[in-house]
Amino acid sequence: MIGNNMTPKSVERGTNWLSKGGLRPTRQRVSLASLLVGDGKDRHVTAESLYEACRQAGQQVSLATVYNTLRAFCDAGLMQEVTVDGSKSYFDTNMSDHPHFYWEDTAQLTDASADELKIVSLPSAPEGAEISKVDVVIRLRRV
Repeated sequence: MIGNNMTPKSVERGTNWLSKGGLRPTRQRVSLASLLVGDGKDRHVTAESLYEACRQAGQQVSLATVYNTLRAFCDAGLMQEVTVDGSKSYFDTNMSDHPHFYWEDTAQLTDASADELKIVSLPSAPEGAEISKVDVVIRLRRV
């Protein structure tokens, strides 16, 4: 769930978050940042869910701008992209190393406990490459 209260406090949090990434606080970036981090909680969003939250908050922004802005947030180190099924991208404001649960019935991504995950070995990277990151997405089906 994305917060949609554009309070002065959420705008301040969003603006401060942008400055941590060295991003200029344009109107659209501040609007999106306020929705993402304005309540101080981490969240997972898709471009479409953030676009819809913007519309519900009365903010004028195009879907293309949401995609471009999410990419800028990732490039600035403010968010990370988590890809599910090789095509569906989620954007996570929690930048710590942690695994995710993907709920197949609702297509939601949630955090999983990193304390319970133990990766004891990885295959060697091919010559001329190095492993930059390991993403763990655990798919869940309700029973």
